[in-house]
Amino acid sequence: MGFIRPDDYRAPELITPLFTAEQIATTQSKLARSIRQELGQELLVMGLLKGSFVFIADLVRAMHHRGCTPQIDFMTLSSYGNDKESSGAVRMMSAHHDDLEGKPILLVDDILESGRTLSFAKQWLFDRGAASVHVCVLLDKPHKRVMPIEADYVGFTIEDQFVVGYGLDYAGYYRELPFIGAL
Repeated sequence: MGFIRPDDYRAPELITPLFTAEQIATTQSKLARSIRQELGQELLVMGLLKGSFVFIADLVRAMHHRGCTPQIDFMTLSSYGNDKESSGAVRMMSAHHDDLEGKPILLVDDILESGRTLSFAKQWLFDRGAASVHVCVLLDKPHKRVMPIEADYVGFTIEDQFVVGYGLDYAGYYRELPFIGAL
């Protein structure tokens, strides 16, 4: 069985960047500086897969250059499947976690929209004994919020558009793009 592209798939070269690789790198450096100043040297970075994997990799390297020594772990939650709209129901797909008791945690995701996924993840971490949970997102769509959650660290605030690239996908495609663009 081969790969099946969605009917509205567009070639990557036809996607106009909203944020270039250079803009993303500059923003990550600023985020890393703020995280180091406010949260200190040691913390656990808990990434939400799959969308945040590129962001996390670059963010923790930027944090290293600011003097942080983060531990890194991941959890996988889902509310989208292969659609452009969330189903509204968050499901725990997997959690690869060490002991969370008493640890300060930086919860990292690619995008904050409705807030359902991050609210679920944040509560899950507190239920397992996290000392604190701060939220860092690459993109924020505040006008889409249905849950009372805000990110402590935000890369970019965007309008209501479906975005891909830099880890964000549509039906499994576009994660490899070095920029963020709108479909």
